[in-house]
Amino acid sequence: MASNTSWEKIFIDYNILEHDFSEKPFELTAKQIKAACQEFKGTTEKEVRILCKQDTRESRPQIFKDNNLFLLPKKNGIYYIVKGEGYVNIPKINTEVIEYKSKLDFKLESSMVGDSEMQHLDLAYASSLVRTFMNDDSLLLTIRGRKYTPGFTFNVENQTLTVESVQTEVDAGYEGRDKIVLIEAKNSDVTNTIIRQLYYPYRQWKQQTSKDIYLLFFDRDKTNNVYNIWQFEFENENDYNSIKLVKSGRYKIVGPNSI
Repeated sequence: MASNTSWEKIFIDYNILEHDFSEKPFELTAKQIKAACQEFKGTTEKEVRILCKQDTRESRPQIFKDNNLFLLPKKNGIYYIVKGEGYVNIPKINTEVIEYKSKLDFKLESSMVGDSEMQHLDLAYASSLVRTFMNDDSLLLTIRGRKYTPGFTFNVENQTLTVESVQTEVDAGYEGRDKIVLIEAKNSDVTNTIIRQLYYPYRQWKQQTSKDIYLLFFDRDKTNNVYNIWQFEFENENDYNSIKLVKSGRYKIVGPNSI
């Protein structure tokens, strides 16, 4: 979790709370963050990457929570501090668990080694669960790892922001005949996530391909090894807050690769 002490000092050093957030976001550079935190000893108190990792509402520093603020990258080394709602709820799925019969007729032994979010996502794909959820047998794994966005402009609340070559990363991206499916995966029970993790890759691939873009959020319930999948969409591609849930489901893989 980002350091409360460090962010309190950053806000004091740059008079951030005196800024008129109703007019525009406050822009803050990595150099400014380092300068304000240079006397702190702990890595979590001065490392920019750690201080700016605020992936859930709860992981924000207290000063962000108290003032309804959240962080968005503008470009590498420059951040927006924005007033408003930066997160989307990941609702509990209350439908019955669907027993999904794996399309594989052999056991993937390597998928049983370890317990990472990536290996569970890979098992869901190898078993054709992702294809089944999206009703598209043509999906192939084509996107993984870090890439940089093209420039784009979007709205948050009533403000216009511009992004320039921000590094993004999706846990997996699948391309089919007429669609691209991007997935953000977690291996823990989360109730919300920052919209940016879905929105920036969405805008990136919206510009870089001609196909329709679909967005999935994936996690595993460790208590019963059930895979949860949510599909989201943006009703207005230029509106960060236009995200909405389309559908969701709970799945238990059965067959040679039951877990």
